[in-house]
Amino acid sequence: MDWNIVTKTGHLFEHILTHYRGLFATVVLLPVSALYSAYTSVRNLLVFHFRSAPVKHELRVQKVIRQIEDWKKDGAQEKLCTARSGWKTMSELVPKYKLSHRKIDVGLYDILEISEQRGTVKVEPLATMGQISRDLIAKGWTLAVVPELDDLTVGGLIMGFGIESSSHKYGLFQFICASFDLVTADGQLMTCSPSENADLFYLIPWSHGTLGFLVAAELKIIPAKKYVRVHYQPVYNLDDMVEAFEEASRKPKANDFVEGLVYSQDRAAIMRGNFSNGIESDGTFNAIGRWYKPWFYKHVETYLKNRKAGVEYIPLRDYYHRHTRSYFWTMEEIIPFGNHPVFRSLLGWALPPRIELLKYTETETTRRLREKFHVVQDMLMPIRYLKQSIGYFHKHFNLYPLWLSPMAIFDNDRHLGFVHPLRKVDGRVDEMYVDIGAYGTPLKANFDNNSALPLLEKFVMDHQGYQALYAKTTLSREDFRIMFDHSDYDNVRARLAFCTQAFDEVYDKVSSKGRVSPVEMRKLVK
Repeated sequence: MDWNIVTKTGHLFEHILTHYRGLFATVVLLPVSALYSAYTSVRNLLVFHFRSAPVKHELRVQKVIRQIEDWKKDGAQEKLCTARSGWKTMSELVPKYKLSHRKIDVGLYDILEISEQRGTVKVEPLATMGQISRDLIAKGWTLAVVPELDDLTVGGLIMGFGIESSSHKYGLFQFICASFDLVTADGQLMTCSPSENADLFYLIPWSHGTLGFLVAAELKIIPAKKYVRVHYQPVYNLDDMVEAFEEASRKPKANDFVEGLVYSQDRAAIMRGNFSNGIESDGTFNAIGRWYKPWFYKHVETYLKNRKAGVEYIPLRDYYHRHTRSYFWTMEEIIPFGNHPVFRSLLGWALPPRIELLKYTETETTRRLREKFHVVQDMLMPIRYLKQSIGYFHKHFNLYPLWLSPMAIFDNDRHLGFVHPLRKVDGRVDEMYVDIGAYGTPLKANFDNNSALPLLEKFVMDHQGYQALYAKTTLSREDFRIMFDHSDYDNVRARLAFCTQAFDEVYDKVSSKGRVSPVEMRKLVK
C-alpha cells in the first residue's frame, strides 16, 4: 500500500470537511440522514401499528437483567454504561467513559401503551419526541411538555433535563413523569413513583444513568388540539422585553406556551401561544413545518422588522418542532445557504443532518475553532435575574439570537432532587426560572470560550441558577456539588446494592474527565 497516497487522501478529506463543510453536509450528510430518518419512521410506524412493542418489552428488560447478572458473576469489576453509541447524544461532546466501561445493551425504542383512562403514555427510554408527538397527536393526545427537537429521547430528557415553551405551566420534563421502571446494579426491576420508591423517583432526573438503567417511563398526557394560536409581540428595549416575558410566564392559565427570541440587547419577539381547534379571523394560517418554509427564527424576526404585532395559527406538530430543521439557528453555520428559498424548495425536506454525522465528520481544525469560538449552552436562571442575565450575555458574549423559555421548578413534599425552587431571603419560594439558550459564534472582540465559560458558570452560581449538563462544563467537583444538591443522591447510592461499584457519579460522566471532543474520541479509539 502506498502510504503517501493514503496520507494525501486523508489531508484532502480533512481539507474538504474543514473548508467546504456546507457543501459536504449538503451532498453527503443530508442524503444519509434522510435515508436513516425514513428507516426509523417506517420502523416506528409498523411497530406502533402492529403493537409488537408491549409483547417484546418484558423480554428486552429481562435481557438487561441477564447482562447485569453476568457482570456480577464475572466479579463486578468494571463500571457499567449503556451500549448506545456516544455519537448519538445531542451534546457536541462524546462520552469517553464508554471506552473503559462494560456496555449493557438497552435497546428500548418504542411506545408501549396509551392509557386515556389514566391520562398517561408508557414509553421506552429511547423513544423520541418526534415519534411520540406524531403517534399521540394522531389519537388526540399530546405530552404536556414536548421538547422541540425531533431526536431528543425520553431517557435523555429524564436523565438530563428537558424543557419547552409550556414549561412555565407544567415545569421541566421530569414533572410530567408519573413513574419510572429502573433496573438497578443489583439486577432488580423497581417501579418508582411518588408513592413507591419515592426517593429514587425524585432523584432519577438529572442523575445521568448513575442510579440504574431506565427501561420505561410513564408520562402524563393532555388532550391535543389542531393548532396553536401564536401571538407575536415585538419589543424594542430591555425593560419592556423583561416585563413582557415575565408577565406572560407568570400567567400559566392565560398562556399555554411562552417563548422569547432575543435578537439584540434591545430587540426581541415575545410569543404567547394557546391551543385552538380552529382558525379565527384575528390571524392567519401558517404551516411553518413544511420543508419550503423559512426557518422559524427568521420568520419571527420579520415581526420586528415590520414593527408590528401579529397572530398566526400553526398546526400543533409544526409548532412543537418549529426549531428542528434549523437546530434553532446553528444550521446557518453548518449550511450557510440553508435558508435560501431555492435550497429550501429543493432540499429543505432533508434537513437537518443528523447530529452524530456532524460530530463524526468534525476535523482537528474545526474542533479547535469550535472549542475557542463556538458556544452551545443553556443556563437556567431564576426569572428575577433575567435582565441581569441578558446584560451579562451581551457584555461578555454578544451572541444573538438568545432563546428564552420559561420553566417552573416545583418542589415535592420530601424536598428531594438535584434542583430546587429559589428560596428568597424572606423564606418565600419562587418556582419560576428561565432557560437562556446561547448557541453560535459570539461577536465579542477577542472572545475565547475557554476563559468565558468559567466566568459564565460563576455568574450562574452567584445567582442561584443551574447549568444544562448536555453541554461543556468547567466546574470543579466541589462547585458542581454546590450547584446541584447531592445530599439525598449520595445517601441513595450508598444504600443501593452494587450502585457505587457499577456507576460513576454524575460529575464523572458530564465533566471533561468523562467527555471529549469527537476528534479526540477518534484518536482514543485508534
